[in-house]
Amino acid sequence: MALIVQKYGGSSVANAKKILRVAQRVIKTKRAGHKVVVVVSAMGDMTDDLIALAGQINKNPEEREMDMLLSTGEQVSIALLAMAVHKLGHQAVSFTGPQVGIITDEFHSKARIQNVSAERIKKALGDGKIVIVAGFQGQTPSGEITTLGRGGSDLTAVALAVALKAKHCEIYTDVDGIYTADPRVIPEARKMSVATYDEILELASLGAKVMHSRSIEVGKKFNMPIRVRNSHKDVQGTLITKENKKMEEVVVSGVALAEDEAKITLFRVSDRPGVAAKVFQTLADANVNVDMIIQNKTQTNSTDISFTVLKHELTKALKTVKAAMKKVGATSITCDENIAKVSVVGIGMRSHSGIASKMFSTLAKHKINIDMISTSEIKISVVVAGDKGRLAARAIHRAFGLDKK
Repeated sequence: MALIVQKYGGSSVANAKKILRVAQRVIKTKRAGHKVVVVVSAMGDMTDDLIALAGQINKNPEEREMDMLLSTGEQVSIALLAMAVHKLGHQAVSFTGPQVGIITDEFHSKARIQNVSAERIKKALGDGKIVIVAGFQGQTPSGEITTLGRGGSDLTAVALAVALKAKHCEIYTDVDGIYTADPRVIPEARKMSVATYDEILELASLGAKVMHSRSIEVGKKFNMPIRVRNSHKDVQGTLITKENKKMEEVVVSGVALAEDEAKITLFRVSDRPGVAAKVFQTLADANVNVDMIIQNKTQTNSTDISFTVLKHELTKALKTVKAAMKKVGATSITCDENIAKVSVVGIGMRSHSGIASKMFSTLAKHKINIDMISTSEIKISVVVAGDKGRLAARAIHRAFGLDKK
């Protein structure tokens, strides 16, 4: 009897009718001879509604209290889904993240999982029950409630699959799988039948709304197969797995567009060893994630440093960097929220040349200027003006033939 972990997103449990449909799918999996652990997100837009409600009370709430608030959304979902399974004549039990031993670090709002005991899950499975777990949450060793950040239910599901030695982890959403680009931006995007951990990790970290990047990191580390499927259809979806030779034949597998970043530039920073370290250590201490970085050396013993952060962290990032300006000798600072990051990803890029040239030529053809460039072994990212982002993504997607079967 194989164990399967299934995760259902907020759109899949948005109302009572959808919750009953999920219960039917879960029961179908159990009837097929499997043990089933289900991870669910908060219903529909509940998390956003809770954030908005908090904003009406306090524009800058403490992150600890936000975790206390937001963790309640998933508790509603797990209880209702357990009730739905009971109504359909099967045994089920719901647990919060802390109840099943998901232990995290101390960082509220984007905590990292440190350990999963899962003993209560094993006992419930042994009693023949379907186990339903709240995603997105855990607790610190001292008992504080934490949340794992946006998309954290994916991480909960994969972490539980690893801890329980599941056959695989299924991520259910409202689309048929993972596409070569966001179909809402590029209607010609195609569904990928299979992709590597590295490709999806890059796409997720580059802004593609595919999966939580840390969930892919865990899947890759422990070689846990992950399948992204549609909760409303019986289709195979996209299998995320380890790399094989055949996959290398596809040069570019996907295009990602991120419109939720902002650029900060420090001007005339002192050009001496350790200055950049001071800037980014200050941001790290404030728990601000930095994405792309460019340093331009001038002829006046100074340098300009530009970097990107998520827009929702821009206020904190600016406050942090402004406090460090004197330490690094910067004369001024600017920020630009009107940017977009466009990226191409593919493990085939390791063995094929000319990818950057083709990408840059395509942008030039459409008169799109490049502001920043970042590369890795399997991806190239560029920052362009925000109002050119979607045009750039569509043009690059077409240039690499991703709109064709």
